[in-house]
Order: sequence, then structure tokens, then C-alpha cells
Amino acid sequence: MKRSLYALLAMLMLATMLLSACGPAATPVPPTEAPKPTEAPKPTEVPPTEVPPTPVPQLGTPENPLIMALAPSATSQELQTGGAAIAAKLSEMTGLTITTVVPTNYAAMIEAMGSGNAHIGWLATVQYIVAHGKGYADVSLAAIRNGSDRYGVQFVANSAAGFTSYYDAATAANTADAATALAQFADKKPCWTDPLSASGYVIPSGILKKLELKTKAGAWVQGHPTVIKSVYLSPKGEICDFGATFIDARSNVVNDFADVNDKVSIIWVTDPFIPNDNVSFAANVPAELRAQLTKALLDLAATEEGIALLKSGGYSIQGLKEVDDTFYDEFRVYLEASGVDPTTLFK
Repeated sequence: MKRSLYALLAMLMLATMLLSACGPAATPVPPTEAPKPTEAPKPTEVPPTEVPPTPVPQLGTPENPLIMALAPSATSQELQTGGAAIAAKLSEMTGLTITTVVPTNYAAMIEAMGSGNAHIGWLATVQYIVAHGKGYADVSLAAIRNGSDRYGVQFVANSAAGFTSYYDAATAANTADAATALAQFADKKPCWTDPLSASGYVIPSGILKKLELKTKAGAWVQGHPTVIKSVYLSPKGEICDFGATFIDARSNVVNDFADVNDKVSIIWVTDPFIPNDNVSFAANVPAELRAQLTKALLDLAATEEGIALLKSGGYSIQGLKEVDDTFYDEFRVYLEASGVDPTTLFK
């Protein structure tokens, strides 16, 4: 019985082994690869949005007013008051918004014309020549004073200082040449207005240089009325011994010193060859605005009210005339002869 059971088990095991040998071979399973890291999708590049430039308001509007700059050749108070009145009248005549500024000196005013901080400039002669040479300004109008578009230089001194006058007020003529009259200023201290002032420094200093007259370092007092006042207050050379201004700057000081014509003597004068102050426009002012403002100023100067405004503006203007840059050609010759290069004075 046991033998039969063992025989049966042995046969079953043999059959199993035979069936396994005849079956198909097992398919090998390839090794599992580690998953590659998934790259984050690149963000879609959005082109930058172009922001349109903010439009600049039209020149002469309340948002972008025209700026009228006044050369500091008179007192600041006169210029501020008179200039504001002229600007207000021009605004009324043209409908344009106009404001005024008084730069601290001539050089600052030139820079204002070049940088867009001034559009209309009442420029002195040398100041204009430098500004035009730099491409900052173009002349439109010249001032008329005492029936002329040109003026001269006067040398002045305190009447009590002991200097001799070589000027005859009755005939408005000199009684001696420059060498004789000005020799007495050798080693004396002058009062000057501004390095770019034709009559307040450039021409008179050039005359002294040509005569080989050496003076002490000058006092820069800014403005022709201030030179007259400084000389008036210097009977013993307290501020300066002499000064130079346009003819006749004493009239601008009468309200402050009634006896100025007695206390300040004219020593010698030049011929009237310096072009008067002008009205110039900055390079960025459109032609149509220039034409409109030029006409308005000429119309203003053609009325009694306008002449009163122009006279009270600090420059004693009695009229205006249209000119272009050739108006300054003759003076450029004098300027070169004086030995002074105005561009070296501009800082």
C-alpha cells in the first residue's frame, strides 16, 4: 500500500517536471528606468508694452507758459515789476500765457535760453552775441532810446574823489582824448556790472587795456544803477574809485539819490556804437509764435500806454525796431579790436 502511494507521487512529480520543460520560456522583464525629471513649461514671452510718450502741452498755454527773461542790467525790483506788467499786457494782446524771470547774472540767462528755461530774452549786446554763437538765441527786435538804436559808454567817479572831468555836459562832448582822461584811473579800483556787459565791463576794460592802463581788481556789483550808487557812496574809494556804465545811467538812480548828478561826475564818454538791448527768441520757439510776439511787441511800442510800460520795465525803452543778426556785425569789429573775447568770459 505504501509502495503504491510513493509510486503515484513519483509519477506526478515527473509529469510536472516534463510539462515545465515543454512550456514557453519566460519573457525577460527589462529593468525599470528612473523617470526623467519633467521640465517646467517655459512661460510665454509677452513683448513689452510701449507706453506712448506724454504729449507736451503747447507752448504758451497755462500748462506750458512762455518764459520771458530779463537781463539783470537794472535793479531787480524794477525788472520784476516792469517785466510782469509787460508780460501781462502781451498775454492780453495774444492770448498766450507768459511769465517772467530775472536770472542772477548774464551767464545764467544765456544758459536759460539754451536749456528751455527761457523762451523770450531781453538780452544785452555781448550776452546776445555769445548766446547766438552757441545756437541758443535769434534776435528779433532792438530797443530805441533817445531816438537811437545804439549807445555809448561813460566812465564816472565821485565828484569829491579828486578826479578831473573831461566831459562837457553843455555840449555833450569830450574835452580830451581817452589817454588823457583815463590816465588818472591807473592803479585805481573800478566798479563793474557783469563780465558779459558791453558798457559795464567788456568795452571799458578793453579801452583801458589798449591804453595799457592797469587798474586794481574790480568790484562786481551787478547792474548799471548799482555801479552809480556804489560810486555815489565812495567819496574816498570805499567801494571803488570809478565805474563804467551806459550813458546816462545816473537817470535810473535819481529816485533814490536826488543829487546824483552833482555827486557823480562823468569823466569821459565813447561814441554811441553799442547796439541797444534786444528781444530774442530761444531756438525752440516756433516761427509762428515768434511772428505773433514780434507783432504784439511792435504794436505795444506804437501806443502811449505801451511806451509807458516799456519805459517802466527797467530799461527806459522808448521804442522797438525789427533787426536781424547783421545788426551786430559792426559791433563785432569793435569787440575784436578791444582785445576782449566774450566767449572766454562765459562760464
